[in-house]
Formats: sequence, structure tokens, C-alpha cells
Amino acid sequence: MEFIKCTMRHLEPAARLYADTLSYLEATVNYPRWTKDYPSEASVREAIERGEQYACLEDGRVIGAVVLNDDPRGDYGAGEWSRTLCEGEYLVIHTLAVDPSKKGRGVGGFIVDRCIEHAKKEGYAAIRIDVVPDNYPALALYKKKGFTFAGERDLKRNIDFIPTFVLYELNF
Repeated sequence: MEFIKCTMRHLEPAARLYADTLSYLEATVNYPRWTKDYPSEASVREAIERGEQYACLEDGRVIGAVVLNDDPRGDYGAGEWSRTLCEGEYLVIHTLAVDPSKKGRGVGGFIVDRCIEHAKKEGYAAIRIDVVPDNYPALALYKKKGFTFAGERDLKRNIDFIPTFVLYELNF
């Protein structure tokens, strides 16, 4: 497996990965509560244009994707963080998805490990994340990777069907 920053040539396969993942979630349990509006081809395009879309490739095929930036997209000041950090001092993981056919093969863990390496290399002091409270697979993955609980809060995102998010951090 390899971890790459996406270019426009990855737009279609990354968008298809998210669409396939959403179809799988809708047929099983939609833990992250994704919708047809997000993640979408438009959101992947925007993330690629901003240099924030990454992918996990296996034999040249996109089998995982994630958005990395330092924008919490909400009120992270409400968290019970163990360290006081300003925006820009921590990396945020968004929209991590794994090809449903690769479930249980360690792809998510591989992606999180690469995110940690990237954050350290870029000089961030921590990684912070927010997760839908009952997204048990994501919570288990982040806990396994050493992330610690930093509260459950309303991030003022105005998403009626997700009133609060669980916050986790990994400090370096």
C-alpha cells in the first residue's frame, strides 16, 4: 500500500470510493451519517484543489481516502483538549473512508499511521478529530492508535441530525 496526495487524475477514483462507501453504509449502518451531499465528487474536487485530499493505493487502485488540513470546520474551542493549541498548530483528519471490500485488512490503520507521520513531518503539535458519537468503528480505530478523549460537544456546524461530536486528540 502507498499513501499519496491526490491530483485531478485521482478525482474520479476517489469520488467513486466515497460513493461506493456511502452505498455500503446505506445498505448496512451509516455510522458517519454521510449523505449524498458529502462526501461527493464536488467535495473531493475542492479538497484536491486545496491540496488536502489523500488516498491509499494498492496496485495503483484507490482503496482508501482521507482529507487532511488544519481547519476544524467548527468550534474546536469547546473541546476539553489536554493542551492549548491554536488553529494551524494541529492537523485535523476528515472524511476517512476505506473500500468496503477491504474491510478488516488494516487499511484504516495504515491511513491513520500515514496521517500521524505527515503531521509530525509538517511540524504539527497534535492531530485532533471529531467523530459522530455512535461511529463505533472510527472510535475503535482512533483509540487503538492512541488518540484520547477530549469531550463531546456541539461544534456549531448546524447539522440537525448530528447535534454533537466526540472529540479525540493525539499529541506529539
